[in-house]
Amino acid sequence: MRRRPGIGGLQKAAAARDQYRLLGENVAKLRTDMMKEQLATFKSQLEEFARKHKNDIRKNPAFRAQFHEMCAKVGVDPLASNKGFWAELLGIGDFYYELGVQIIEVCMLTRSLNGGLISLQELCNHLRQRRKKDREAVTEDDCLRAISKLKVLGSGFEVITIGKKKLVRSVPTELNKDHNQILELAQGQGFVTVEEVQRRLSWTSGRVIDALETLLEEGLAMIDNGSKDGKCQYWFPCVSSVYSFVGSDS
Repeated sequence: MRRRPGIGGLQKAAAARDQYRLLGENVAKLRTDMMKEQLATFKSQLEEFARKHKNDIRKNPAFRAQFHEMCAKVGVDPLASNKGFWAELLGIGDFYYELGVQIIEVCMLTRSLNGGLISLQELCNHLRQRRKKDREAVTEDDCLRAISKLKVLGSGFEVITIGKKKLVRSVPTELNKDHNQILELAQGQGFVTVEEVQRRLSWTSGRVIDALETLLEEGLAMIDNGSKDGKCQYWFPCVSSVYSFVGSDS
């Protein structure tokens, strides 16, 4: 028959638990303090690195992307404030502000052609044409960072992925799964036909026509009735190279 521990035993057990808890809290605090110290040291080194390589960060896109990765690892956002330390040191806030304005301009200029949906690659091509006299090159990574900052304006800018392509949406058009599948299918040649979508996706003609009509109404598709086989082609400028660089010199 097992004996229950007496009051003294319970008190000792409780005291032991308290000691273990305090020990655990002390160890956790020590680790946290060490991490904070290491983080502060790394941030200081990051600032020194930024001062030393200021010009490279501004002018070299690959170097700039690596710098952003280092910042992200220590929780530093160089774009968080246009009046902060990083903006004053690098002028990097101004770089992305200017780029964001140019992105808005390109999206507005091409909206009548693509319905407010443009591939990230084409957007970058337009920007390079507009900025060809500038010393700072622009990459897709730069565009993505600038677009992420445009969200705070409530302007509806968003990057979506369709198949293998990233598309920039500048209008509040909601695309459902059917629309996305048609856009992905159109990436091969820039257009689709009702018959092709039926065959490739095993849809009914009603489902295909309904989805295509919505895309037409939103300005994302254009109709070509002049094909040799007589079939109506639905072209999508946002995934077709046929419409690239239109208005880039405006």
